[in-house]
Amino acid sequence: MKKYKLETIVFLGGAIGMGLELIAARVLSPYVGSSNVVWTSIIGIILVSMSFGYWIGGKKADKDANINKLANILLYAALATSTIPLLEICVVKILAGIIPNLIIAAIICAIIVFSIPSFILAMISPYAVKIKSMEEQEIGSLSGRISSLSTIGSIVGTFLMGFVLIPNIGVSNINIGVTIILFIMSLIAREKIDKKVIVKSIFFVFIMTMLIALGKITFKLVNTDIVLDTDSQYSRIWVKRIQTEKTTYKTLQVDTGLESYVDTETGKMGAKYLEYYDLFEYLNKDAKSTLLIGGAAYTYPIHYLQKYKDKTIDVVEIDDKMTQIAKEQFGLNVNDERLKTYSQDGRSFLNYSQNKYDTILIDAFKGVNAPFELTTYEALTNAKNMLNEKGVVITNIISSLEGQDSKFIKYEYTTYKAIFDDVKIYRVADLENSRKQNLILVGIKGETEVDNSKKDEYSGYLNNQISDLEITGKIVTDDFAPIGN
Repeated sequence: MKKYKLETIVFLGGAIGMGLELIAARVLSPYVGSSNVVWTSIIGIILVSMSFGYWIGGKKADKDANINKLANILLYAALATSTIPLLEICVVKILAGIIPNLIIAAIICAIIVFSIPSFILAMISPYAVKIKSMEEQEIGSLSGRISSLSTIGSIVGTFLMGFVLIPNIGVSNINIGVTIILFIMSLIAREKIDKKVIVKSIFFVFIMTMLIALGKITFKLVNTDIVLDTDSQYSRIWVKRIQTEKTTYKTLQVDTGLESYVDTETGKMGAKYLEYYDLFEYLNKDAKSTLLIGGAAYTYPIHYLQKYKDKTIDVVEIDDKMTQIAKEQFGLNVNDERLKTYSQDGRSFLNYSQNKYDTILIDAFKGVNAPFELTTYEALTNAKNMLNEKGVVITNIISSLEGQDSKFIKYEYTTYKAIFDDVKIYRVADLENSRKQNLILVGIKGETEVDNSKKDEYSGYLNNQISDLEITGKIVTDDFAPIGN
């Protein structure tokens, strides 16, 4: 270990440095989302910070590089990472609420919370090169070896964080682990541990423990409505209990998007647009089998299974932790024989499944953002091919009908018209055409055979059909998808 002390430090420093990017995305996501804009901001700020760290670290290493100085760098890096939980509440939450521009908010938050840890961690490599150069004469070979070790560490850190640590122990615990590892590395790096080092270490441990504890306590005090804060392989997930004047709702939040909510007193779905999915039984009186792409808290499948005793529903939800949360927090009965769940990407399921359905419901959007791969001509053609004759595809779209925010419905309506034999649009709320709203888009295969016995039951929804609006746009394809994220 002593022989390869510097190499080990460089490797772990690279792993932690790259892991910070994934931690940053999860810390920021409940406040500014996880769109390409946010990822671009995080990656850009961390790379800039690391560039300065390499540069400043190299200059300082040339003046006075020794193993104890490197140990101090690791100690300061540990201190910097211990501030992240507190900064999430004191900086990110506040700034995201007062800065309306998403790009500016994401950049400022990333700078304040993650630039310093990234800057300090980047100083490790130039210090290691300088210290090793005192023993070796082949600087080019040495520099290449150190850079390679740091990069390999980054690769290992990325895979370990993304595939193992984040979905299993969560970002909060990972952050504590990173702080502890950096602190232990700072002790291992030292030539000797004397009384002065011990006193300094105890002081830093006290400060770091207080910062982490204060961050956790502040989070709980500020977010009293959060009953579950967890990480999956795909997202940071919050389950909240929100009290209103009339009732109490339990909600599922992924990033900034409200995915599902139910009235805890009645058990009814909170989202009005989900009720329009029941139109399938009016539009196709023989419908027996349904596919839902996007389960979230499974509020609609729970409703479906309660209402339709003679029908089956398959749910494709890419995140298996969502299914677990739906079971534990929202009352999903996973043992119901009429329910089958698939932990699979929705587009992949449309591409390769041989199943046939009478109804396909697409509700895989994250907040107001649509995954473009489920909106294209190719995806929807596959959906039509999976339908039995007289089958319907129903999807919820958040868009205005006119103005700048109407592009989504225009593109999708045009795409549906190019694929399906009949297309209908329903508005969920009585809002002006220029306002963003829930719009229900229906594509029908073949000729419909409606169930007139259900007409009175769904008259309120049917009366909201939009039939007097001219909507034109371009067909969305896998090569041309100017919508979603």
